[in-house]
Amino acid sequence: MSVEKLSRLRTLLSDYGSCIVAYSGGVDSVFLSRMAYEVLGDRALAVIADSPSLPRRELDEALRLGREFGFPVEVVATAEFADPRYLENPGNRCYFCKHALFAELIPIARTRGFAVVAYGENASDIGDHRPGGQAAAEFAVRAPLKEAGLNKSEIRALSAEMGLPTADKPEMACLSSRIPTGEVVTVAKLRMVETAEYLLKDLGFHDVRVRHHELPAPSATSKPGYLARIEVGPGELTRFLEPGNADRTQVSLKEIGYQHVTVDLAPYRRAGAPIRWGTAAAAVTTPTGGR
Repeated sequence: MSVEKLSRLRTLLSDYGSCIVAYSGGVDSVFLSRMAYEVLGDRALAVIADSPSLPRRELDEALRLGREFGFPVEVVATAEFADPRYLENPGNRCYFCKHALFAELIPIARTRGFAVVAYGENASDIGDHRPGGQAAAEFAVRAPLKEAGLNKSEIRALSAEMGLPTADKPEMACLSSRIPTGEVVTVAKLRMVETAEYLLKDLGFHDVRVRHHELPAPSATSKPGYLARIEVGPGELTRFLEPGNADRTQVSLKEIGYQHVTVDLAPYRRAGAPIRWGTAAAAVTTPTGGR
């Protein structure tokens, strides 16, 4: 079945004549960028959006993959952090992010003669809550993976056949997804999250999220505190709770600026899943300051 779908994807890309791919370095966009270049050659260009919500290692890795697999990649700065609607972090925050991205890509395509702008939505995304899809529709951005009927597991399998190292890469939603809906997104918060997740990945954990929660200020003259709620993959929780890892993590995250550090007993959930405060959590540190 995936052979037929892959043929359909090739036909779609060929019919475009030329295209820009909204590139992130994730499973879908790496596969799409490589396929677009295979079909269209220099008439295909991958463009990655750089903003505070993109971890530095992810940017470096995305650029390296382009060099390694021969498809051209350009970097464009996007302006979602200048949009107060994005910073307010509503349930449709991703709409404002994708709107800012496509608002940059469409003029590039027009100026440089690319016929189509495409992005990596796939058939597995059908039915999901994806506000970015609304922005894509408004800008007439195409989703060739979805149109070809390729789902996530098929894209991973085809990526493995092509030798793409992203075949088994965990989903990498933007750093802003770590902030609960309704809590303001700031660059400072995202840097805390990024640093915390790098610390855990450097300890060897593969599937990691550090959810950043703002705590009420104890008084009118005090600043709010922050709680880190760590999620790791279902096969990694036992190792995380080993005394050495837990102790090292809580010390390091307190140095970053978190007053409290917890680990969620439910395993890491798919990016974009709603945060449910009823989820059980085990405290790695105990409250400080008499609270």
